[in-house]
Amino acid sequence: MTTAFKNLIPKQIRSPLGKVLRQTAHQYHALRLFGWRAGFVPPTDMMFDGPESYREFKENGEEFLRIYIDDCELKPNEKMLDVGSGIGRKTLPLLAYLTDVGSYEGMDIVRTGVNWCTAKYSSRYPNFNFQIIDVYNQHYNPAGTCMASAYKFPFPDEHFDFAVLNSVFTHMMPDEVENYIFEVARVLKTRQRCLISWFLIDDESEALIEAGESTLNLRFQFGPARARSQEKPELAIGYDKSFVKDLYEKAGLEVRNPISYGSWCGRKAFRSYQDLIVGWKR
Repeated sequence: MTTAFKNLIPKQIRSPLGKVLRQTAHQYHALRLFGWRAGFVPPTDMMFDGPESYREFKENGEEFLRIYIDDCELKPNEKMLDVGSGIGRKTLPLLAYLTDVGSYEGMDIVRTGVNWCTAKYSSRYPNFNFQIIDVYNQHYNPAGTCMASAYKFPFPDEHFDFAVLNSVFTHMMPDEVENYIFEVARVLKTRQRCLISWFLIDDESEALIEAGESTLNLRFQFGPARARSQEKPELAIGYDKSFVKDLYEKAGLEVRNPISYGSWCGRKAFRSYQDLIVGWKR
């Protein structure tokens, strides 16, 4: 509300009225952009896992569905694991793609996202499940009791056809990344694949950072990692490409296709915002 408009309304009804207006605006924008799927769209103030706008929420989800299908060969009847499922930004388009035979398991360290997705998705689609994992992260879950470097995914070996980690390793330290990528390889079926996003540090991205072209100034060194902040490195972390390639090799993941580089560092040719690697389990 504008200040002039507020002054015309008694104080005791401003808060309830403001809530009604926000809910009405949310319903309007969600219905206009998402149609029958509007009920799965969170208000913008709940969008903690990416840009806070309805249009970007929609475009980002649709972008990654295309990547899952075109780059990762996702089939409608496959079992999918989403580590860092957020608040459903990339889950929503899968409702019209995965069949009842297929399944989706999402897990995240942010309780609000898991609670939202469980309430909205799982009640209507029993093959879509979400769970909170009590993993410590200085930025996203400072109250977590388990260290990511020691966490074991709550799934058996050789369980999933496809695993995805979007904007997860970009917020994790080296020992944590190493444990998680071995866990990804463990729960994947043999000859199946994973999609992981990164901020990769190589000659090109380093030159663009030095030139001030990058959206992120990853200048603080943490072993093979470089972070935007020395005090809170988990805000944004990049990794030396050679370290990442060695990690895939050690985990038994084969990188068959060229890396899809992102726009984050100022590249003119890019696939998405972050760098994307598809790894196939040997």
